[in-house]
Amino acid sequence: MPVEFLGIAATNDGSETTPRSGAAFDKDYTLRLARAHEEHGWDRVLFAYGSGSPDPAPAAAYVASRTERLGILLAHRPNVSYPTFAAKTFATLDQISDGRLTVHFITGGSDHEQRREGDTLTKDERYARTREYIGIVKKIWTTREPFDHEGEHYRFHDFVSDVFPVQQPRPGVSFGGSSPAAYAAGGAEADIYCLWGEPLART
Repeated sequence: MPVEFLGIAATNDGSETTPRSGAAFDKDYTLRLARAHEEHGWDRVLFAYGSGSPDPAPAAAYVASRTERLGILLAHRPNVSYPTFAAKTFATLDQISDGRLTVHFITGGSDHEQRREGDTLTKDERYARTREYIGIVKKIWTTREPFDHEGEHYRFHDFVSDVFPVQQPRPGVSFGGSSPAAYAAGGAEADIYCLWGEPLART
């Protein structure tokens, strides 16, 4: 199995030990950090998601349009946008990056963080929603004909997208979580499963 080196696409110079010196989204710092990853052979960088943080999708588009090889791992929480909208956003970003996008779906491990943006589902309900969400996104990426969807969390009729990803049949899907509900959802829908550095017995 090949080894890939993944970095973080931080949008400012703040850290756990030092306060940031500028805005939450510092364009110059974001680009310098991404180019440093690319110039030193890193495979991809993660654009993380937080309820109060800069939106990772336009930040990723900014970096993708100014780099040549660096892969984009875009974190996305399903509670923040409808899957029809998200699928178009991801396909557009894959076009901007010439096929360098992987989407990392995060269900949300903290009830407090989820409620900051109005998400009141339980953790197991959130994983069920994420599973449905990913299935819809993948279908939109690969379907040229209008279709309907009647699910537990999403319903729409006669939808078809006019923008498709560069990668065929679709970009990669990444997923994370450490519960039975997470394993069921990620195992069914993801190409890449991300785990914390936990003891083997707990993975």
